[in-house]
Amino acid sequence: MTAGQADQDTAPGGTGGTGTGTAPKEAAGAGGWIAEALREHEEHERSEQEMQRTEQPAGHGHSHDAGRTASAADGPGRRRELPMADREQQVLDRIDRARRRRPKVREERITMSHGAGGKATHTLIEAVFLDAFRNPLLEPLEDAARLNVNGTRVALTTDSYVVSPLFFPGGDIGDLAINGTVNDLSMSGAVPLYLSAGFILEEGFPVADLSRITASMRAAADAAGVQVVTGDTKVVERGKADGCYINTAGVGIIERDIDLGVANARPGDAIIVSGPIGDHGVTIMLARGELDIEAELESDTASLAGLVADLLDAVPGVRALRDATRGGVATILNEIAKSANVGVLVSEDDIPVRDVVRGASELLGIDPMYVACEGRLVAVVDGSQADAAVAAMRSRPLGEQAAVIGHVTEGPEGIVQLKTAFGGTRIVDLLVGDPLPRIC
Repeated sequence: MTAGQADQDTAPGGTGGTGTGTAPKEAAGAGGWIAEALREHEEHERSEQEMQRTEQPAGHGHSHDAGRTASAADGPGRRRELPMADREQQVLDRIDRARRRRPKVREERITMSHGAGGKATHTLIEAVFLDAFRNPLLEPLEDAARLNVNGTRVALTTDSYVVSPLFFPGGDIGDLAINGTVNDLSMSGAVPLYLSAGFILEEGFPVADLSRITASMRAAADAAGVQVVTGDTKVVERGKADGCYINTAGVGIIERDIDLGVANARPGDAIIVSGPIGDHGVTIMLARGELDIEAELESDTASLAGLVADLLDAVPGVRALRDATRGGVATILNEIAKSANVGVLVSEDDIPVRDVVRGASELLGIDPMYVACEGRLVAVVDGSQADAAVAAMRSRPLGEQAAVIGHVTEGPEGIVQLKTAFGGTRIVDLLVGDPLPRIC
């Protein structure tokens, strides 16, 4: 739908494509996404109602008017228009209802979108894995589980790495595996200590490449102050894998009296990112050589353990920490809004993005907000301590460009809104899939 179509659809008294386009200018842009969202949600509701009718016994179907909404047609060729504010609230209400439905995987087979970190991933986790393994330690769905072992608070995490290509500017699958596991432990406030490493190798994989990967892992572990203390190796037939996959687990000790989690976010809290976003995901995409784009860019893969320690030492009001991997910053913001039943408002102008990442993203048709990082975190901090948090991050090279990008609001609950560079606002929802698969 073009902007001109949005003007016609939302013009006062307009009918179909014959509107005069006299709607206020500021309403035109907003009307576009509202009208589009209304249509999408109406189509989804109609499909669900049709499914319910086909599943019900004869004589118990819904009436033919069940699919009508406040914006349904009032007569042939006409569409009853609600005021802008009412239509926007209608969209928000429908999004809220959709999110409160019991998660259900509708696909019969796993697709790439189920591993992308977006809506499909969340649905798979909640409908299959959480439903099967539900317990109080798993339910928070944080980056690491927090356990109490004989009076000692322990953090436990696990992760798997299938990045393609295995070697890329700024790193490889080896240091990515170490840094990613260390960062997941750090996000719980733990001091990372010990890791495991499991390798799934394809027949014919070069031993020289494996040695290069393990050397990179050793260097990353030394830099992060952790040790790989156990592991496993499996080999599969040629063509049954993609060279090398790595699985890790990590253990750390939570020494501070803290309980970090996105559910702790409160209205007035500041949302901070530790540096420019999207570097890793765009680097991987360019390294695949599928696009004729050249750029001076490297992955941001790095251990965040030291930065987190400095932040927690300086700021007692840290509520939550998340590393912005699959799904990017946008996914984390949605997790904050949903888990804490709050709203989130961020400013596009305040989000640090390198020019090369922004330019490559525009050429690829993707939003940097959804692009993965491997050395950046998002922090939710008491609003009164935001300056101290930014200062603590900027004292470290990895946090030199840390910035407050927005705040937690009273509402609308579960909704992330972005204040655009043009002065309007738009909803930042979870993506179903991922524009850049297999980036970690």
